[in-house]
Amino acid sequence: MTQEYRTGREGEFTYRGHTLDELQEMELDEVAELLPARKRRSIRRGLSTEQEKLLEKARNRTEEETANDPIRTHLRNMPVLPEFVDLTFAVYDGQEFGRVRVEPEMIGHYLGEFQLTRTSVEHGQAGIGATRSSKFVPLK
Repeated sequence: MTQEYRTGREGEFTYRGHTLDELQEMELDEVAELLPARKRRSIRRGLSTEQEKLLEKARNRTEEETANDPIRTHLRNMPVLPEFVDLTFAVYDGQEFGRVRVEPEMIGHYLGEFQLTRTSVEHGQAGIGATRSSKFVPLK
C-alpha cells in the first residue's frame, strides 16, 4: 500500500497527478476522492465536530502564527489535508504535546502517525561478576 506522490522534473510536489496548489484550491469532497479508502470514507460520512473545529482553526491560521504557537490537538485520527501543509500542530501522545510540522508528503495520513505514543526501552546491564540469579535489578 503505497501513496502516489512524487516530485516532478522541476522538483514540484504532486499527489496523484495534482500539484499542491491545485490540491489546496479543491473542495474537501474533491480532495477526499484522491485519498485512500479509510480517509475517504471518514470524510464522506462527515467529520466530527472536534475535527470541524480543528479544520476551521487551520483555515484561519497564518504561517507566522503557527510557527510561534502551534495548533494544539488531541485528534490523532484527523486526516492530513492539503490545507494543513506548512502548519505546525502540537499533537498529544498521551503524556505531552509533540510538535508536528506538516509537509506535503504527509497528505493522506493521520496526524497521530507522526507523533508516536510509545518510546523505545533501553535496559541497563548487570554488574561485572554478577551471577545469573542476581542479574535482576529492581526498579526502585
